[in-house]
Amino acid sequence: MPLEKHHKILIGGVSSALIIFIVISSILTYTLFVRMEINQRQISDQISALQADTQTKLNQLTENVVAIQDDLKNLGAQVGSIDEEFSLLKAEASSDFSGVIENSLKGVVTIRTDISQGTGFIVDSEGYVVTNYHVMQGAKAAAILTYEGISHQVSLIGVDKNMDVALLKIEGSFDSLDFGNSDEISIGEKVIAIGNPLGLQFSVTEGIVSAVHRPGLNGGDSYIQTDAALNPGNSGGPLINKRGEVIGLNNFKVGDGESLGFALESNYVIDTINEIYLNSGRNQTLI
Repeated sequence: MPLEKHHKILIGGVSSALIIFIVISSILTYTLFVRMEINQRQISDQISALQADTQTKLNQLTENVVAIQDDLKNLGAQVGSIDEEFSLLKAEASSDFSGVIENSLKGVVTIRTDISQGTGFIVDSEGYVVTNYHVMQGAKAAAILTYEGISHQVSLIGVDKNMDVALLKIEGSFDSLDFGNSDEISIGEKVIAIGNPLGLQFSVTEGIVSAVHRPGLNGGDSYIQTDAALNPGNSGGPLINKRGEVIGLNNFKVGDGESLGFALESNYVIDTINEIYLNSGRNQTLI
């Protein structure tokens, strides 16, 4: 049965509407796809930019951390240097030689003989002790008392009468004192003398270096002049600088003068000790 005219019109209208809907839907879908693709590209570009920016900031942060670490190391070195200088300044000040004294006292000894009393100090951890020869001269018996209050028997290694130096030995392991270079002594620098003046054990007096290379009893220009008080019993003790180094062996004072003490310069003491040590049959120097 053939379609009537109004049926054909209706079907044609519906078909046209459907085609139009499909076309419009296609256009809208394409437009939406294009827009999504554009947005995706924009998002990708933004992510890439953020990643690049983040990496740049991370690199800068790493560089800053490294720089800070270097600065901290430099600051630590500066602080260490400042601390050292501050310690030296404290030691140099009259009010505080305490750190040097505390460390040095352990290496100082009292020497008692049957005829006299003097001071010495340990120059090697195995118990080698140096003092003045005149402290031991004529003695038939002697003992050494360490800072801990322990008495030790003494062996005489040897002496140099001209330099007024004696090298002794006690058995055991001990704290020793280090020598400084007496060629580097400055006139006016502060020093301390440790000894047993008039029997007062482990007494400390402070003064300055008044002169160097003074002539002494041996005829050589090998003595430090100091105003640190030296009295009977100080003989053989150390003259110590602000670094805790022995720069002289306290030897004698001018009886009629005030604050006129003399100590054999450390470089001469070292040479004399080594000569005595080698002459005792050893095949190498002690210091």
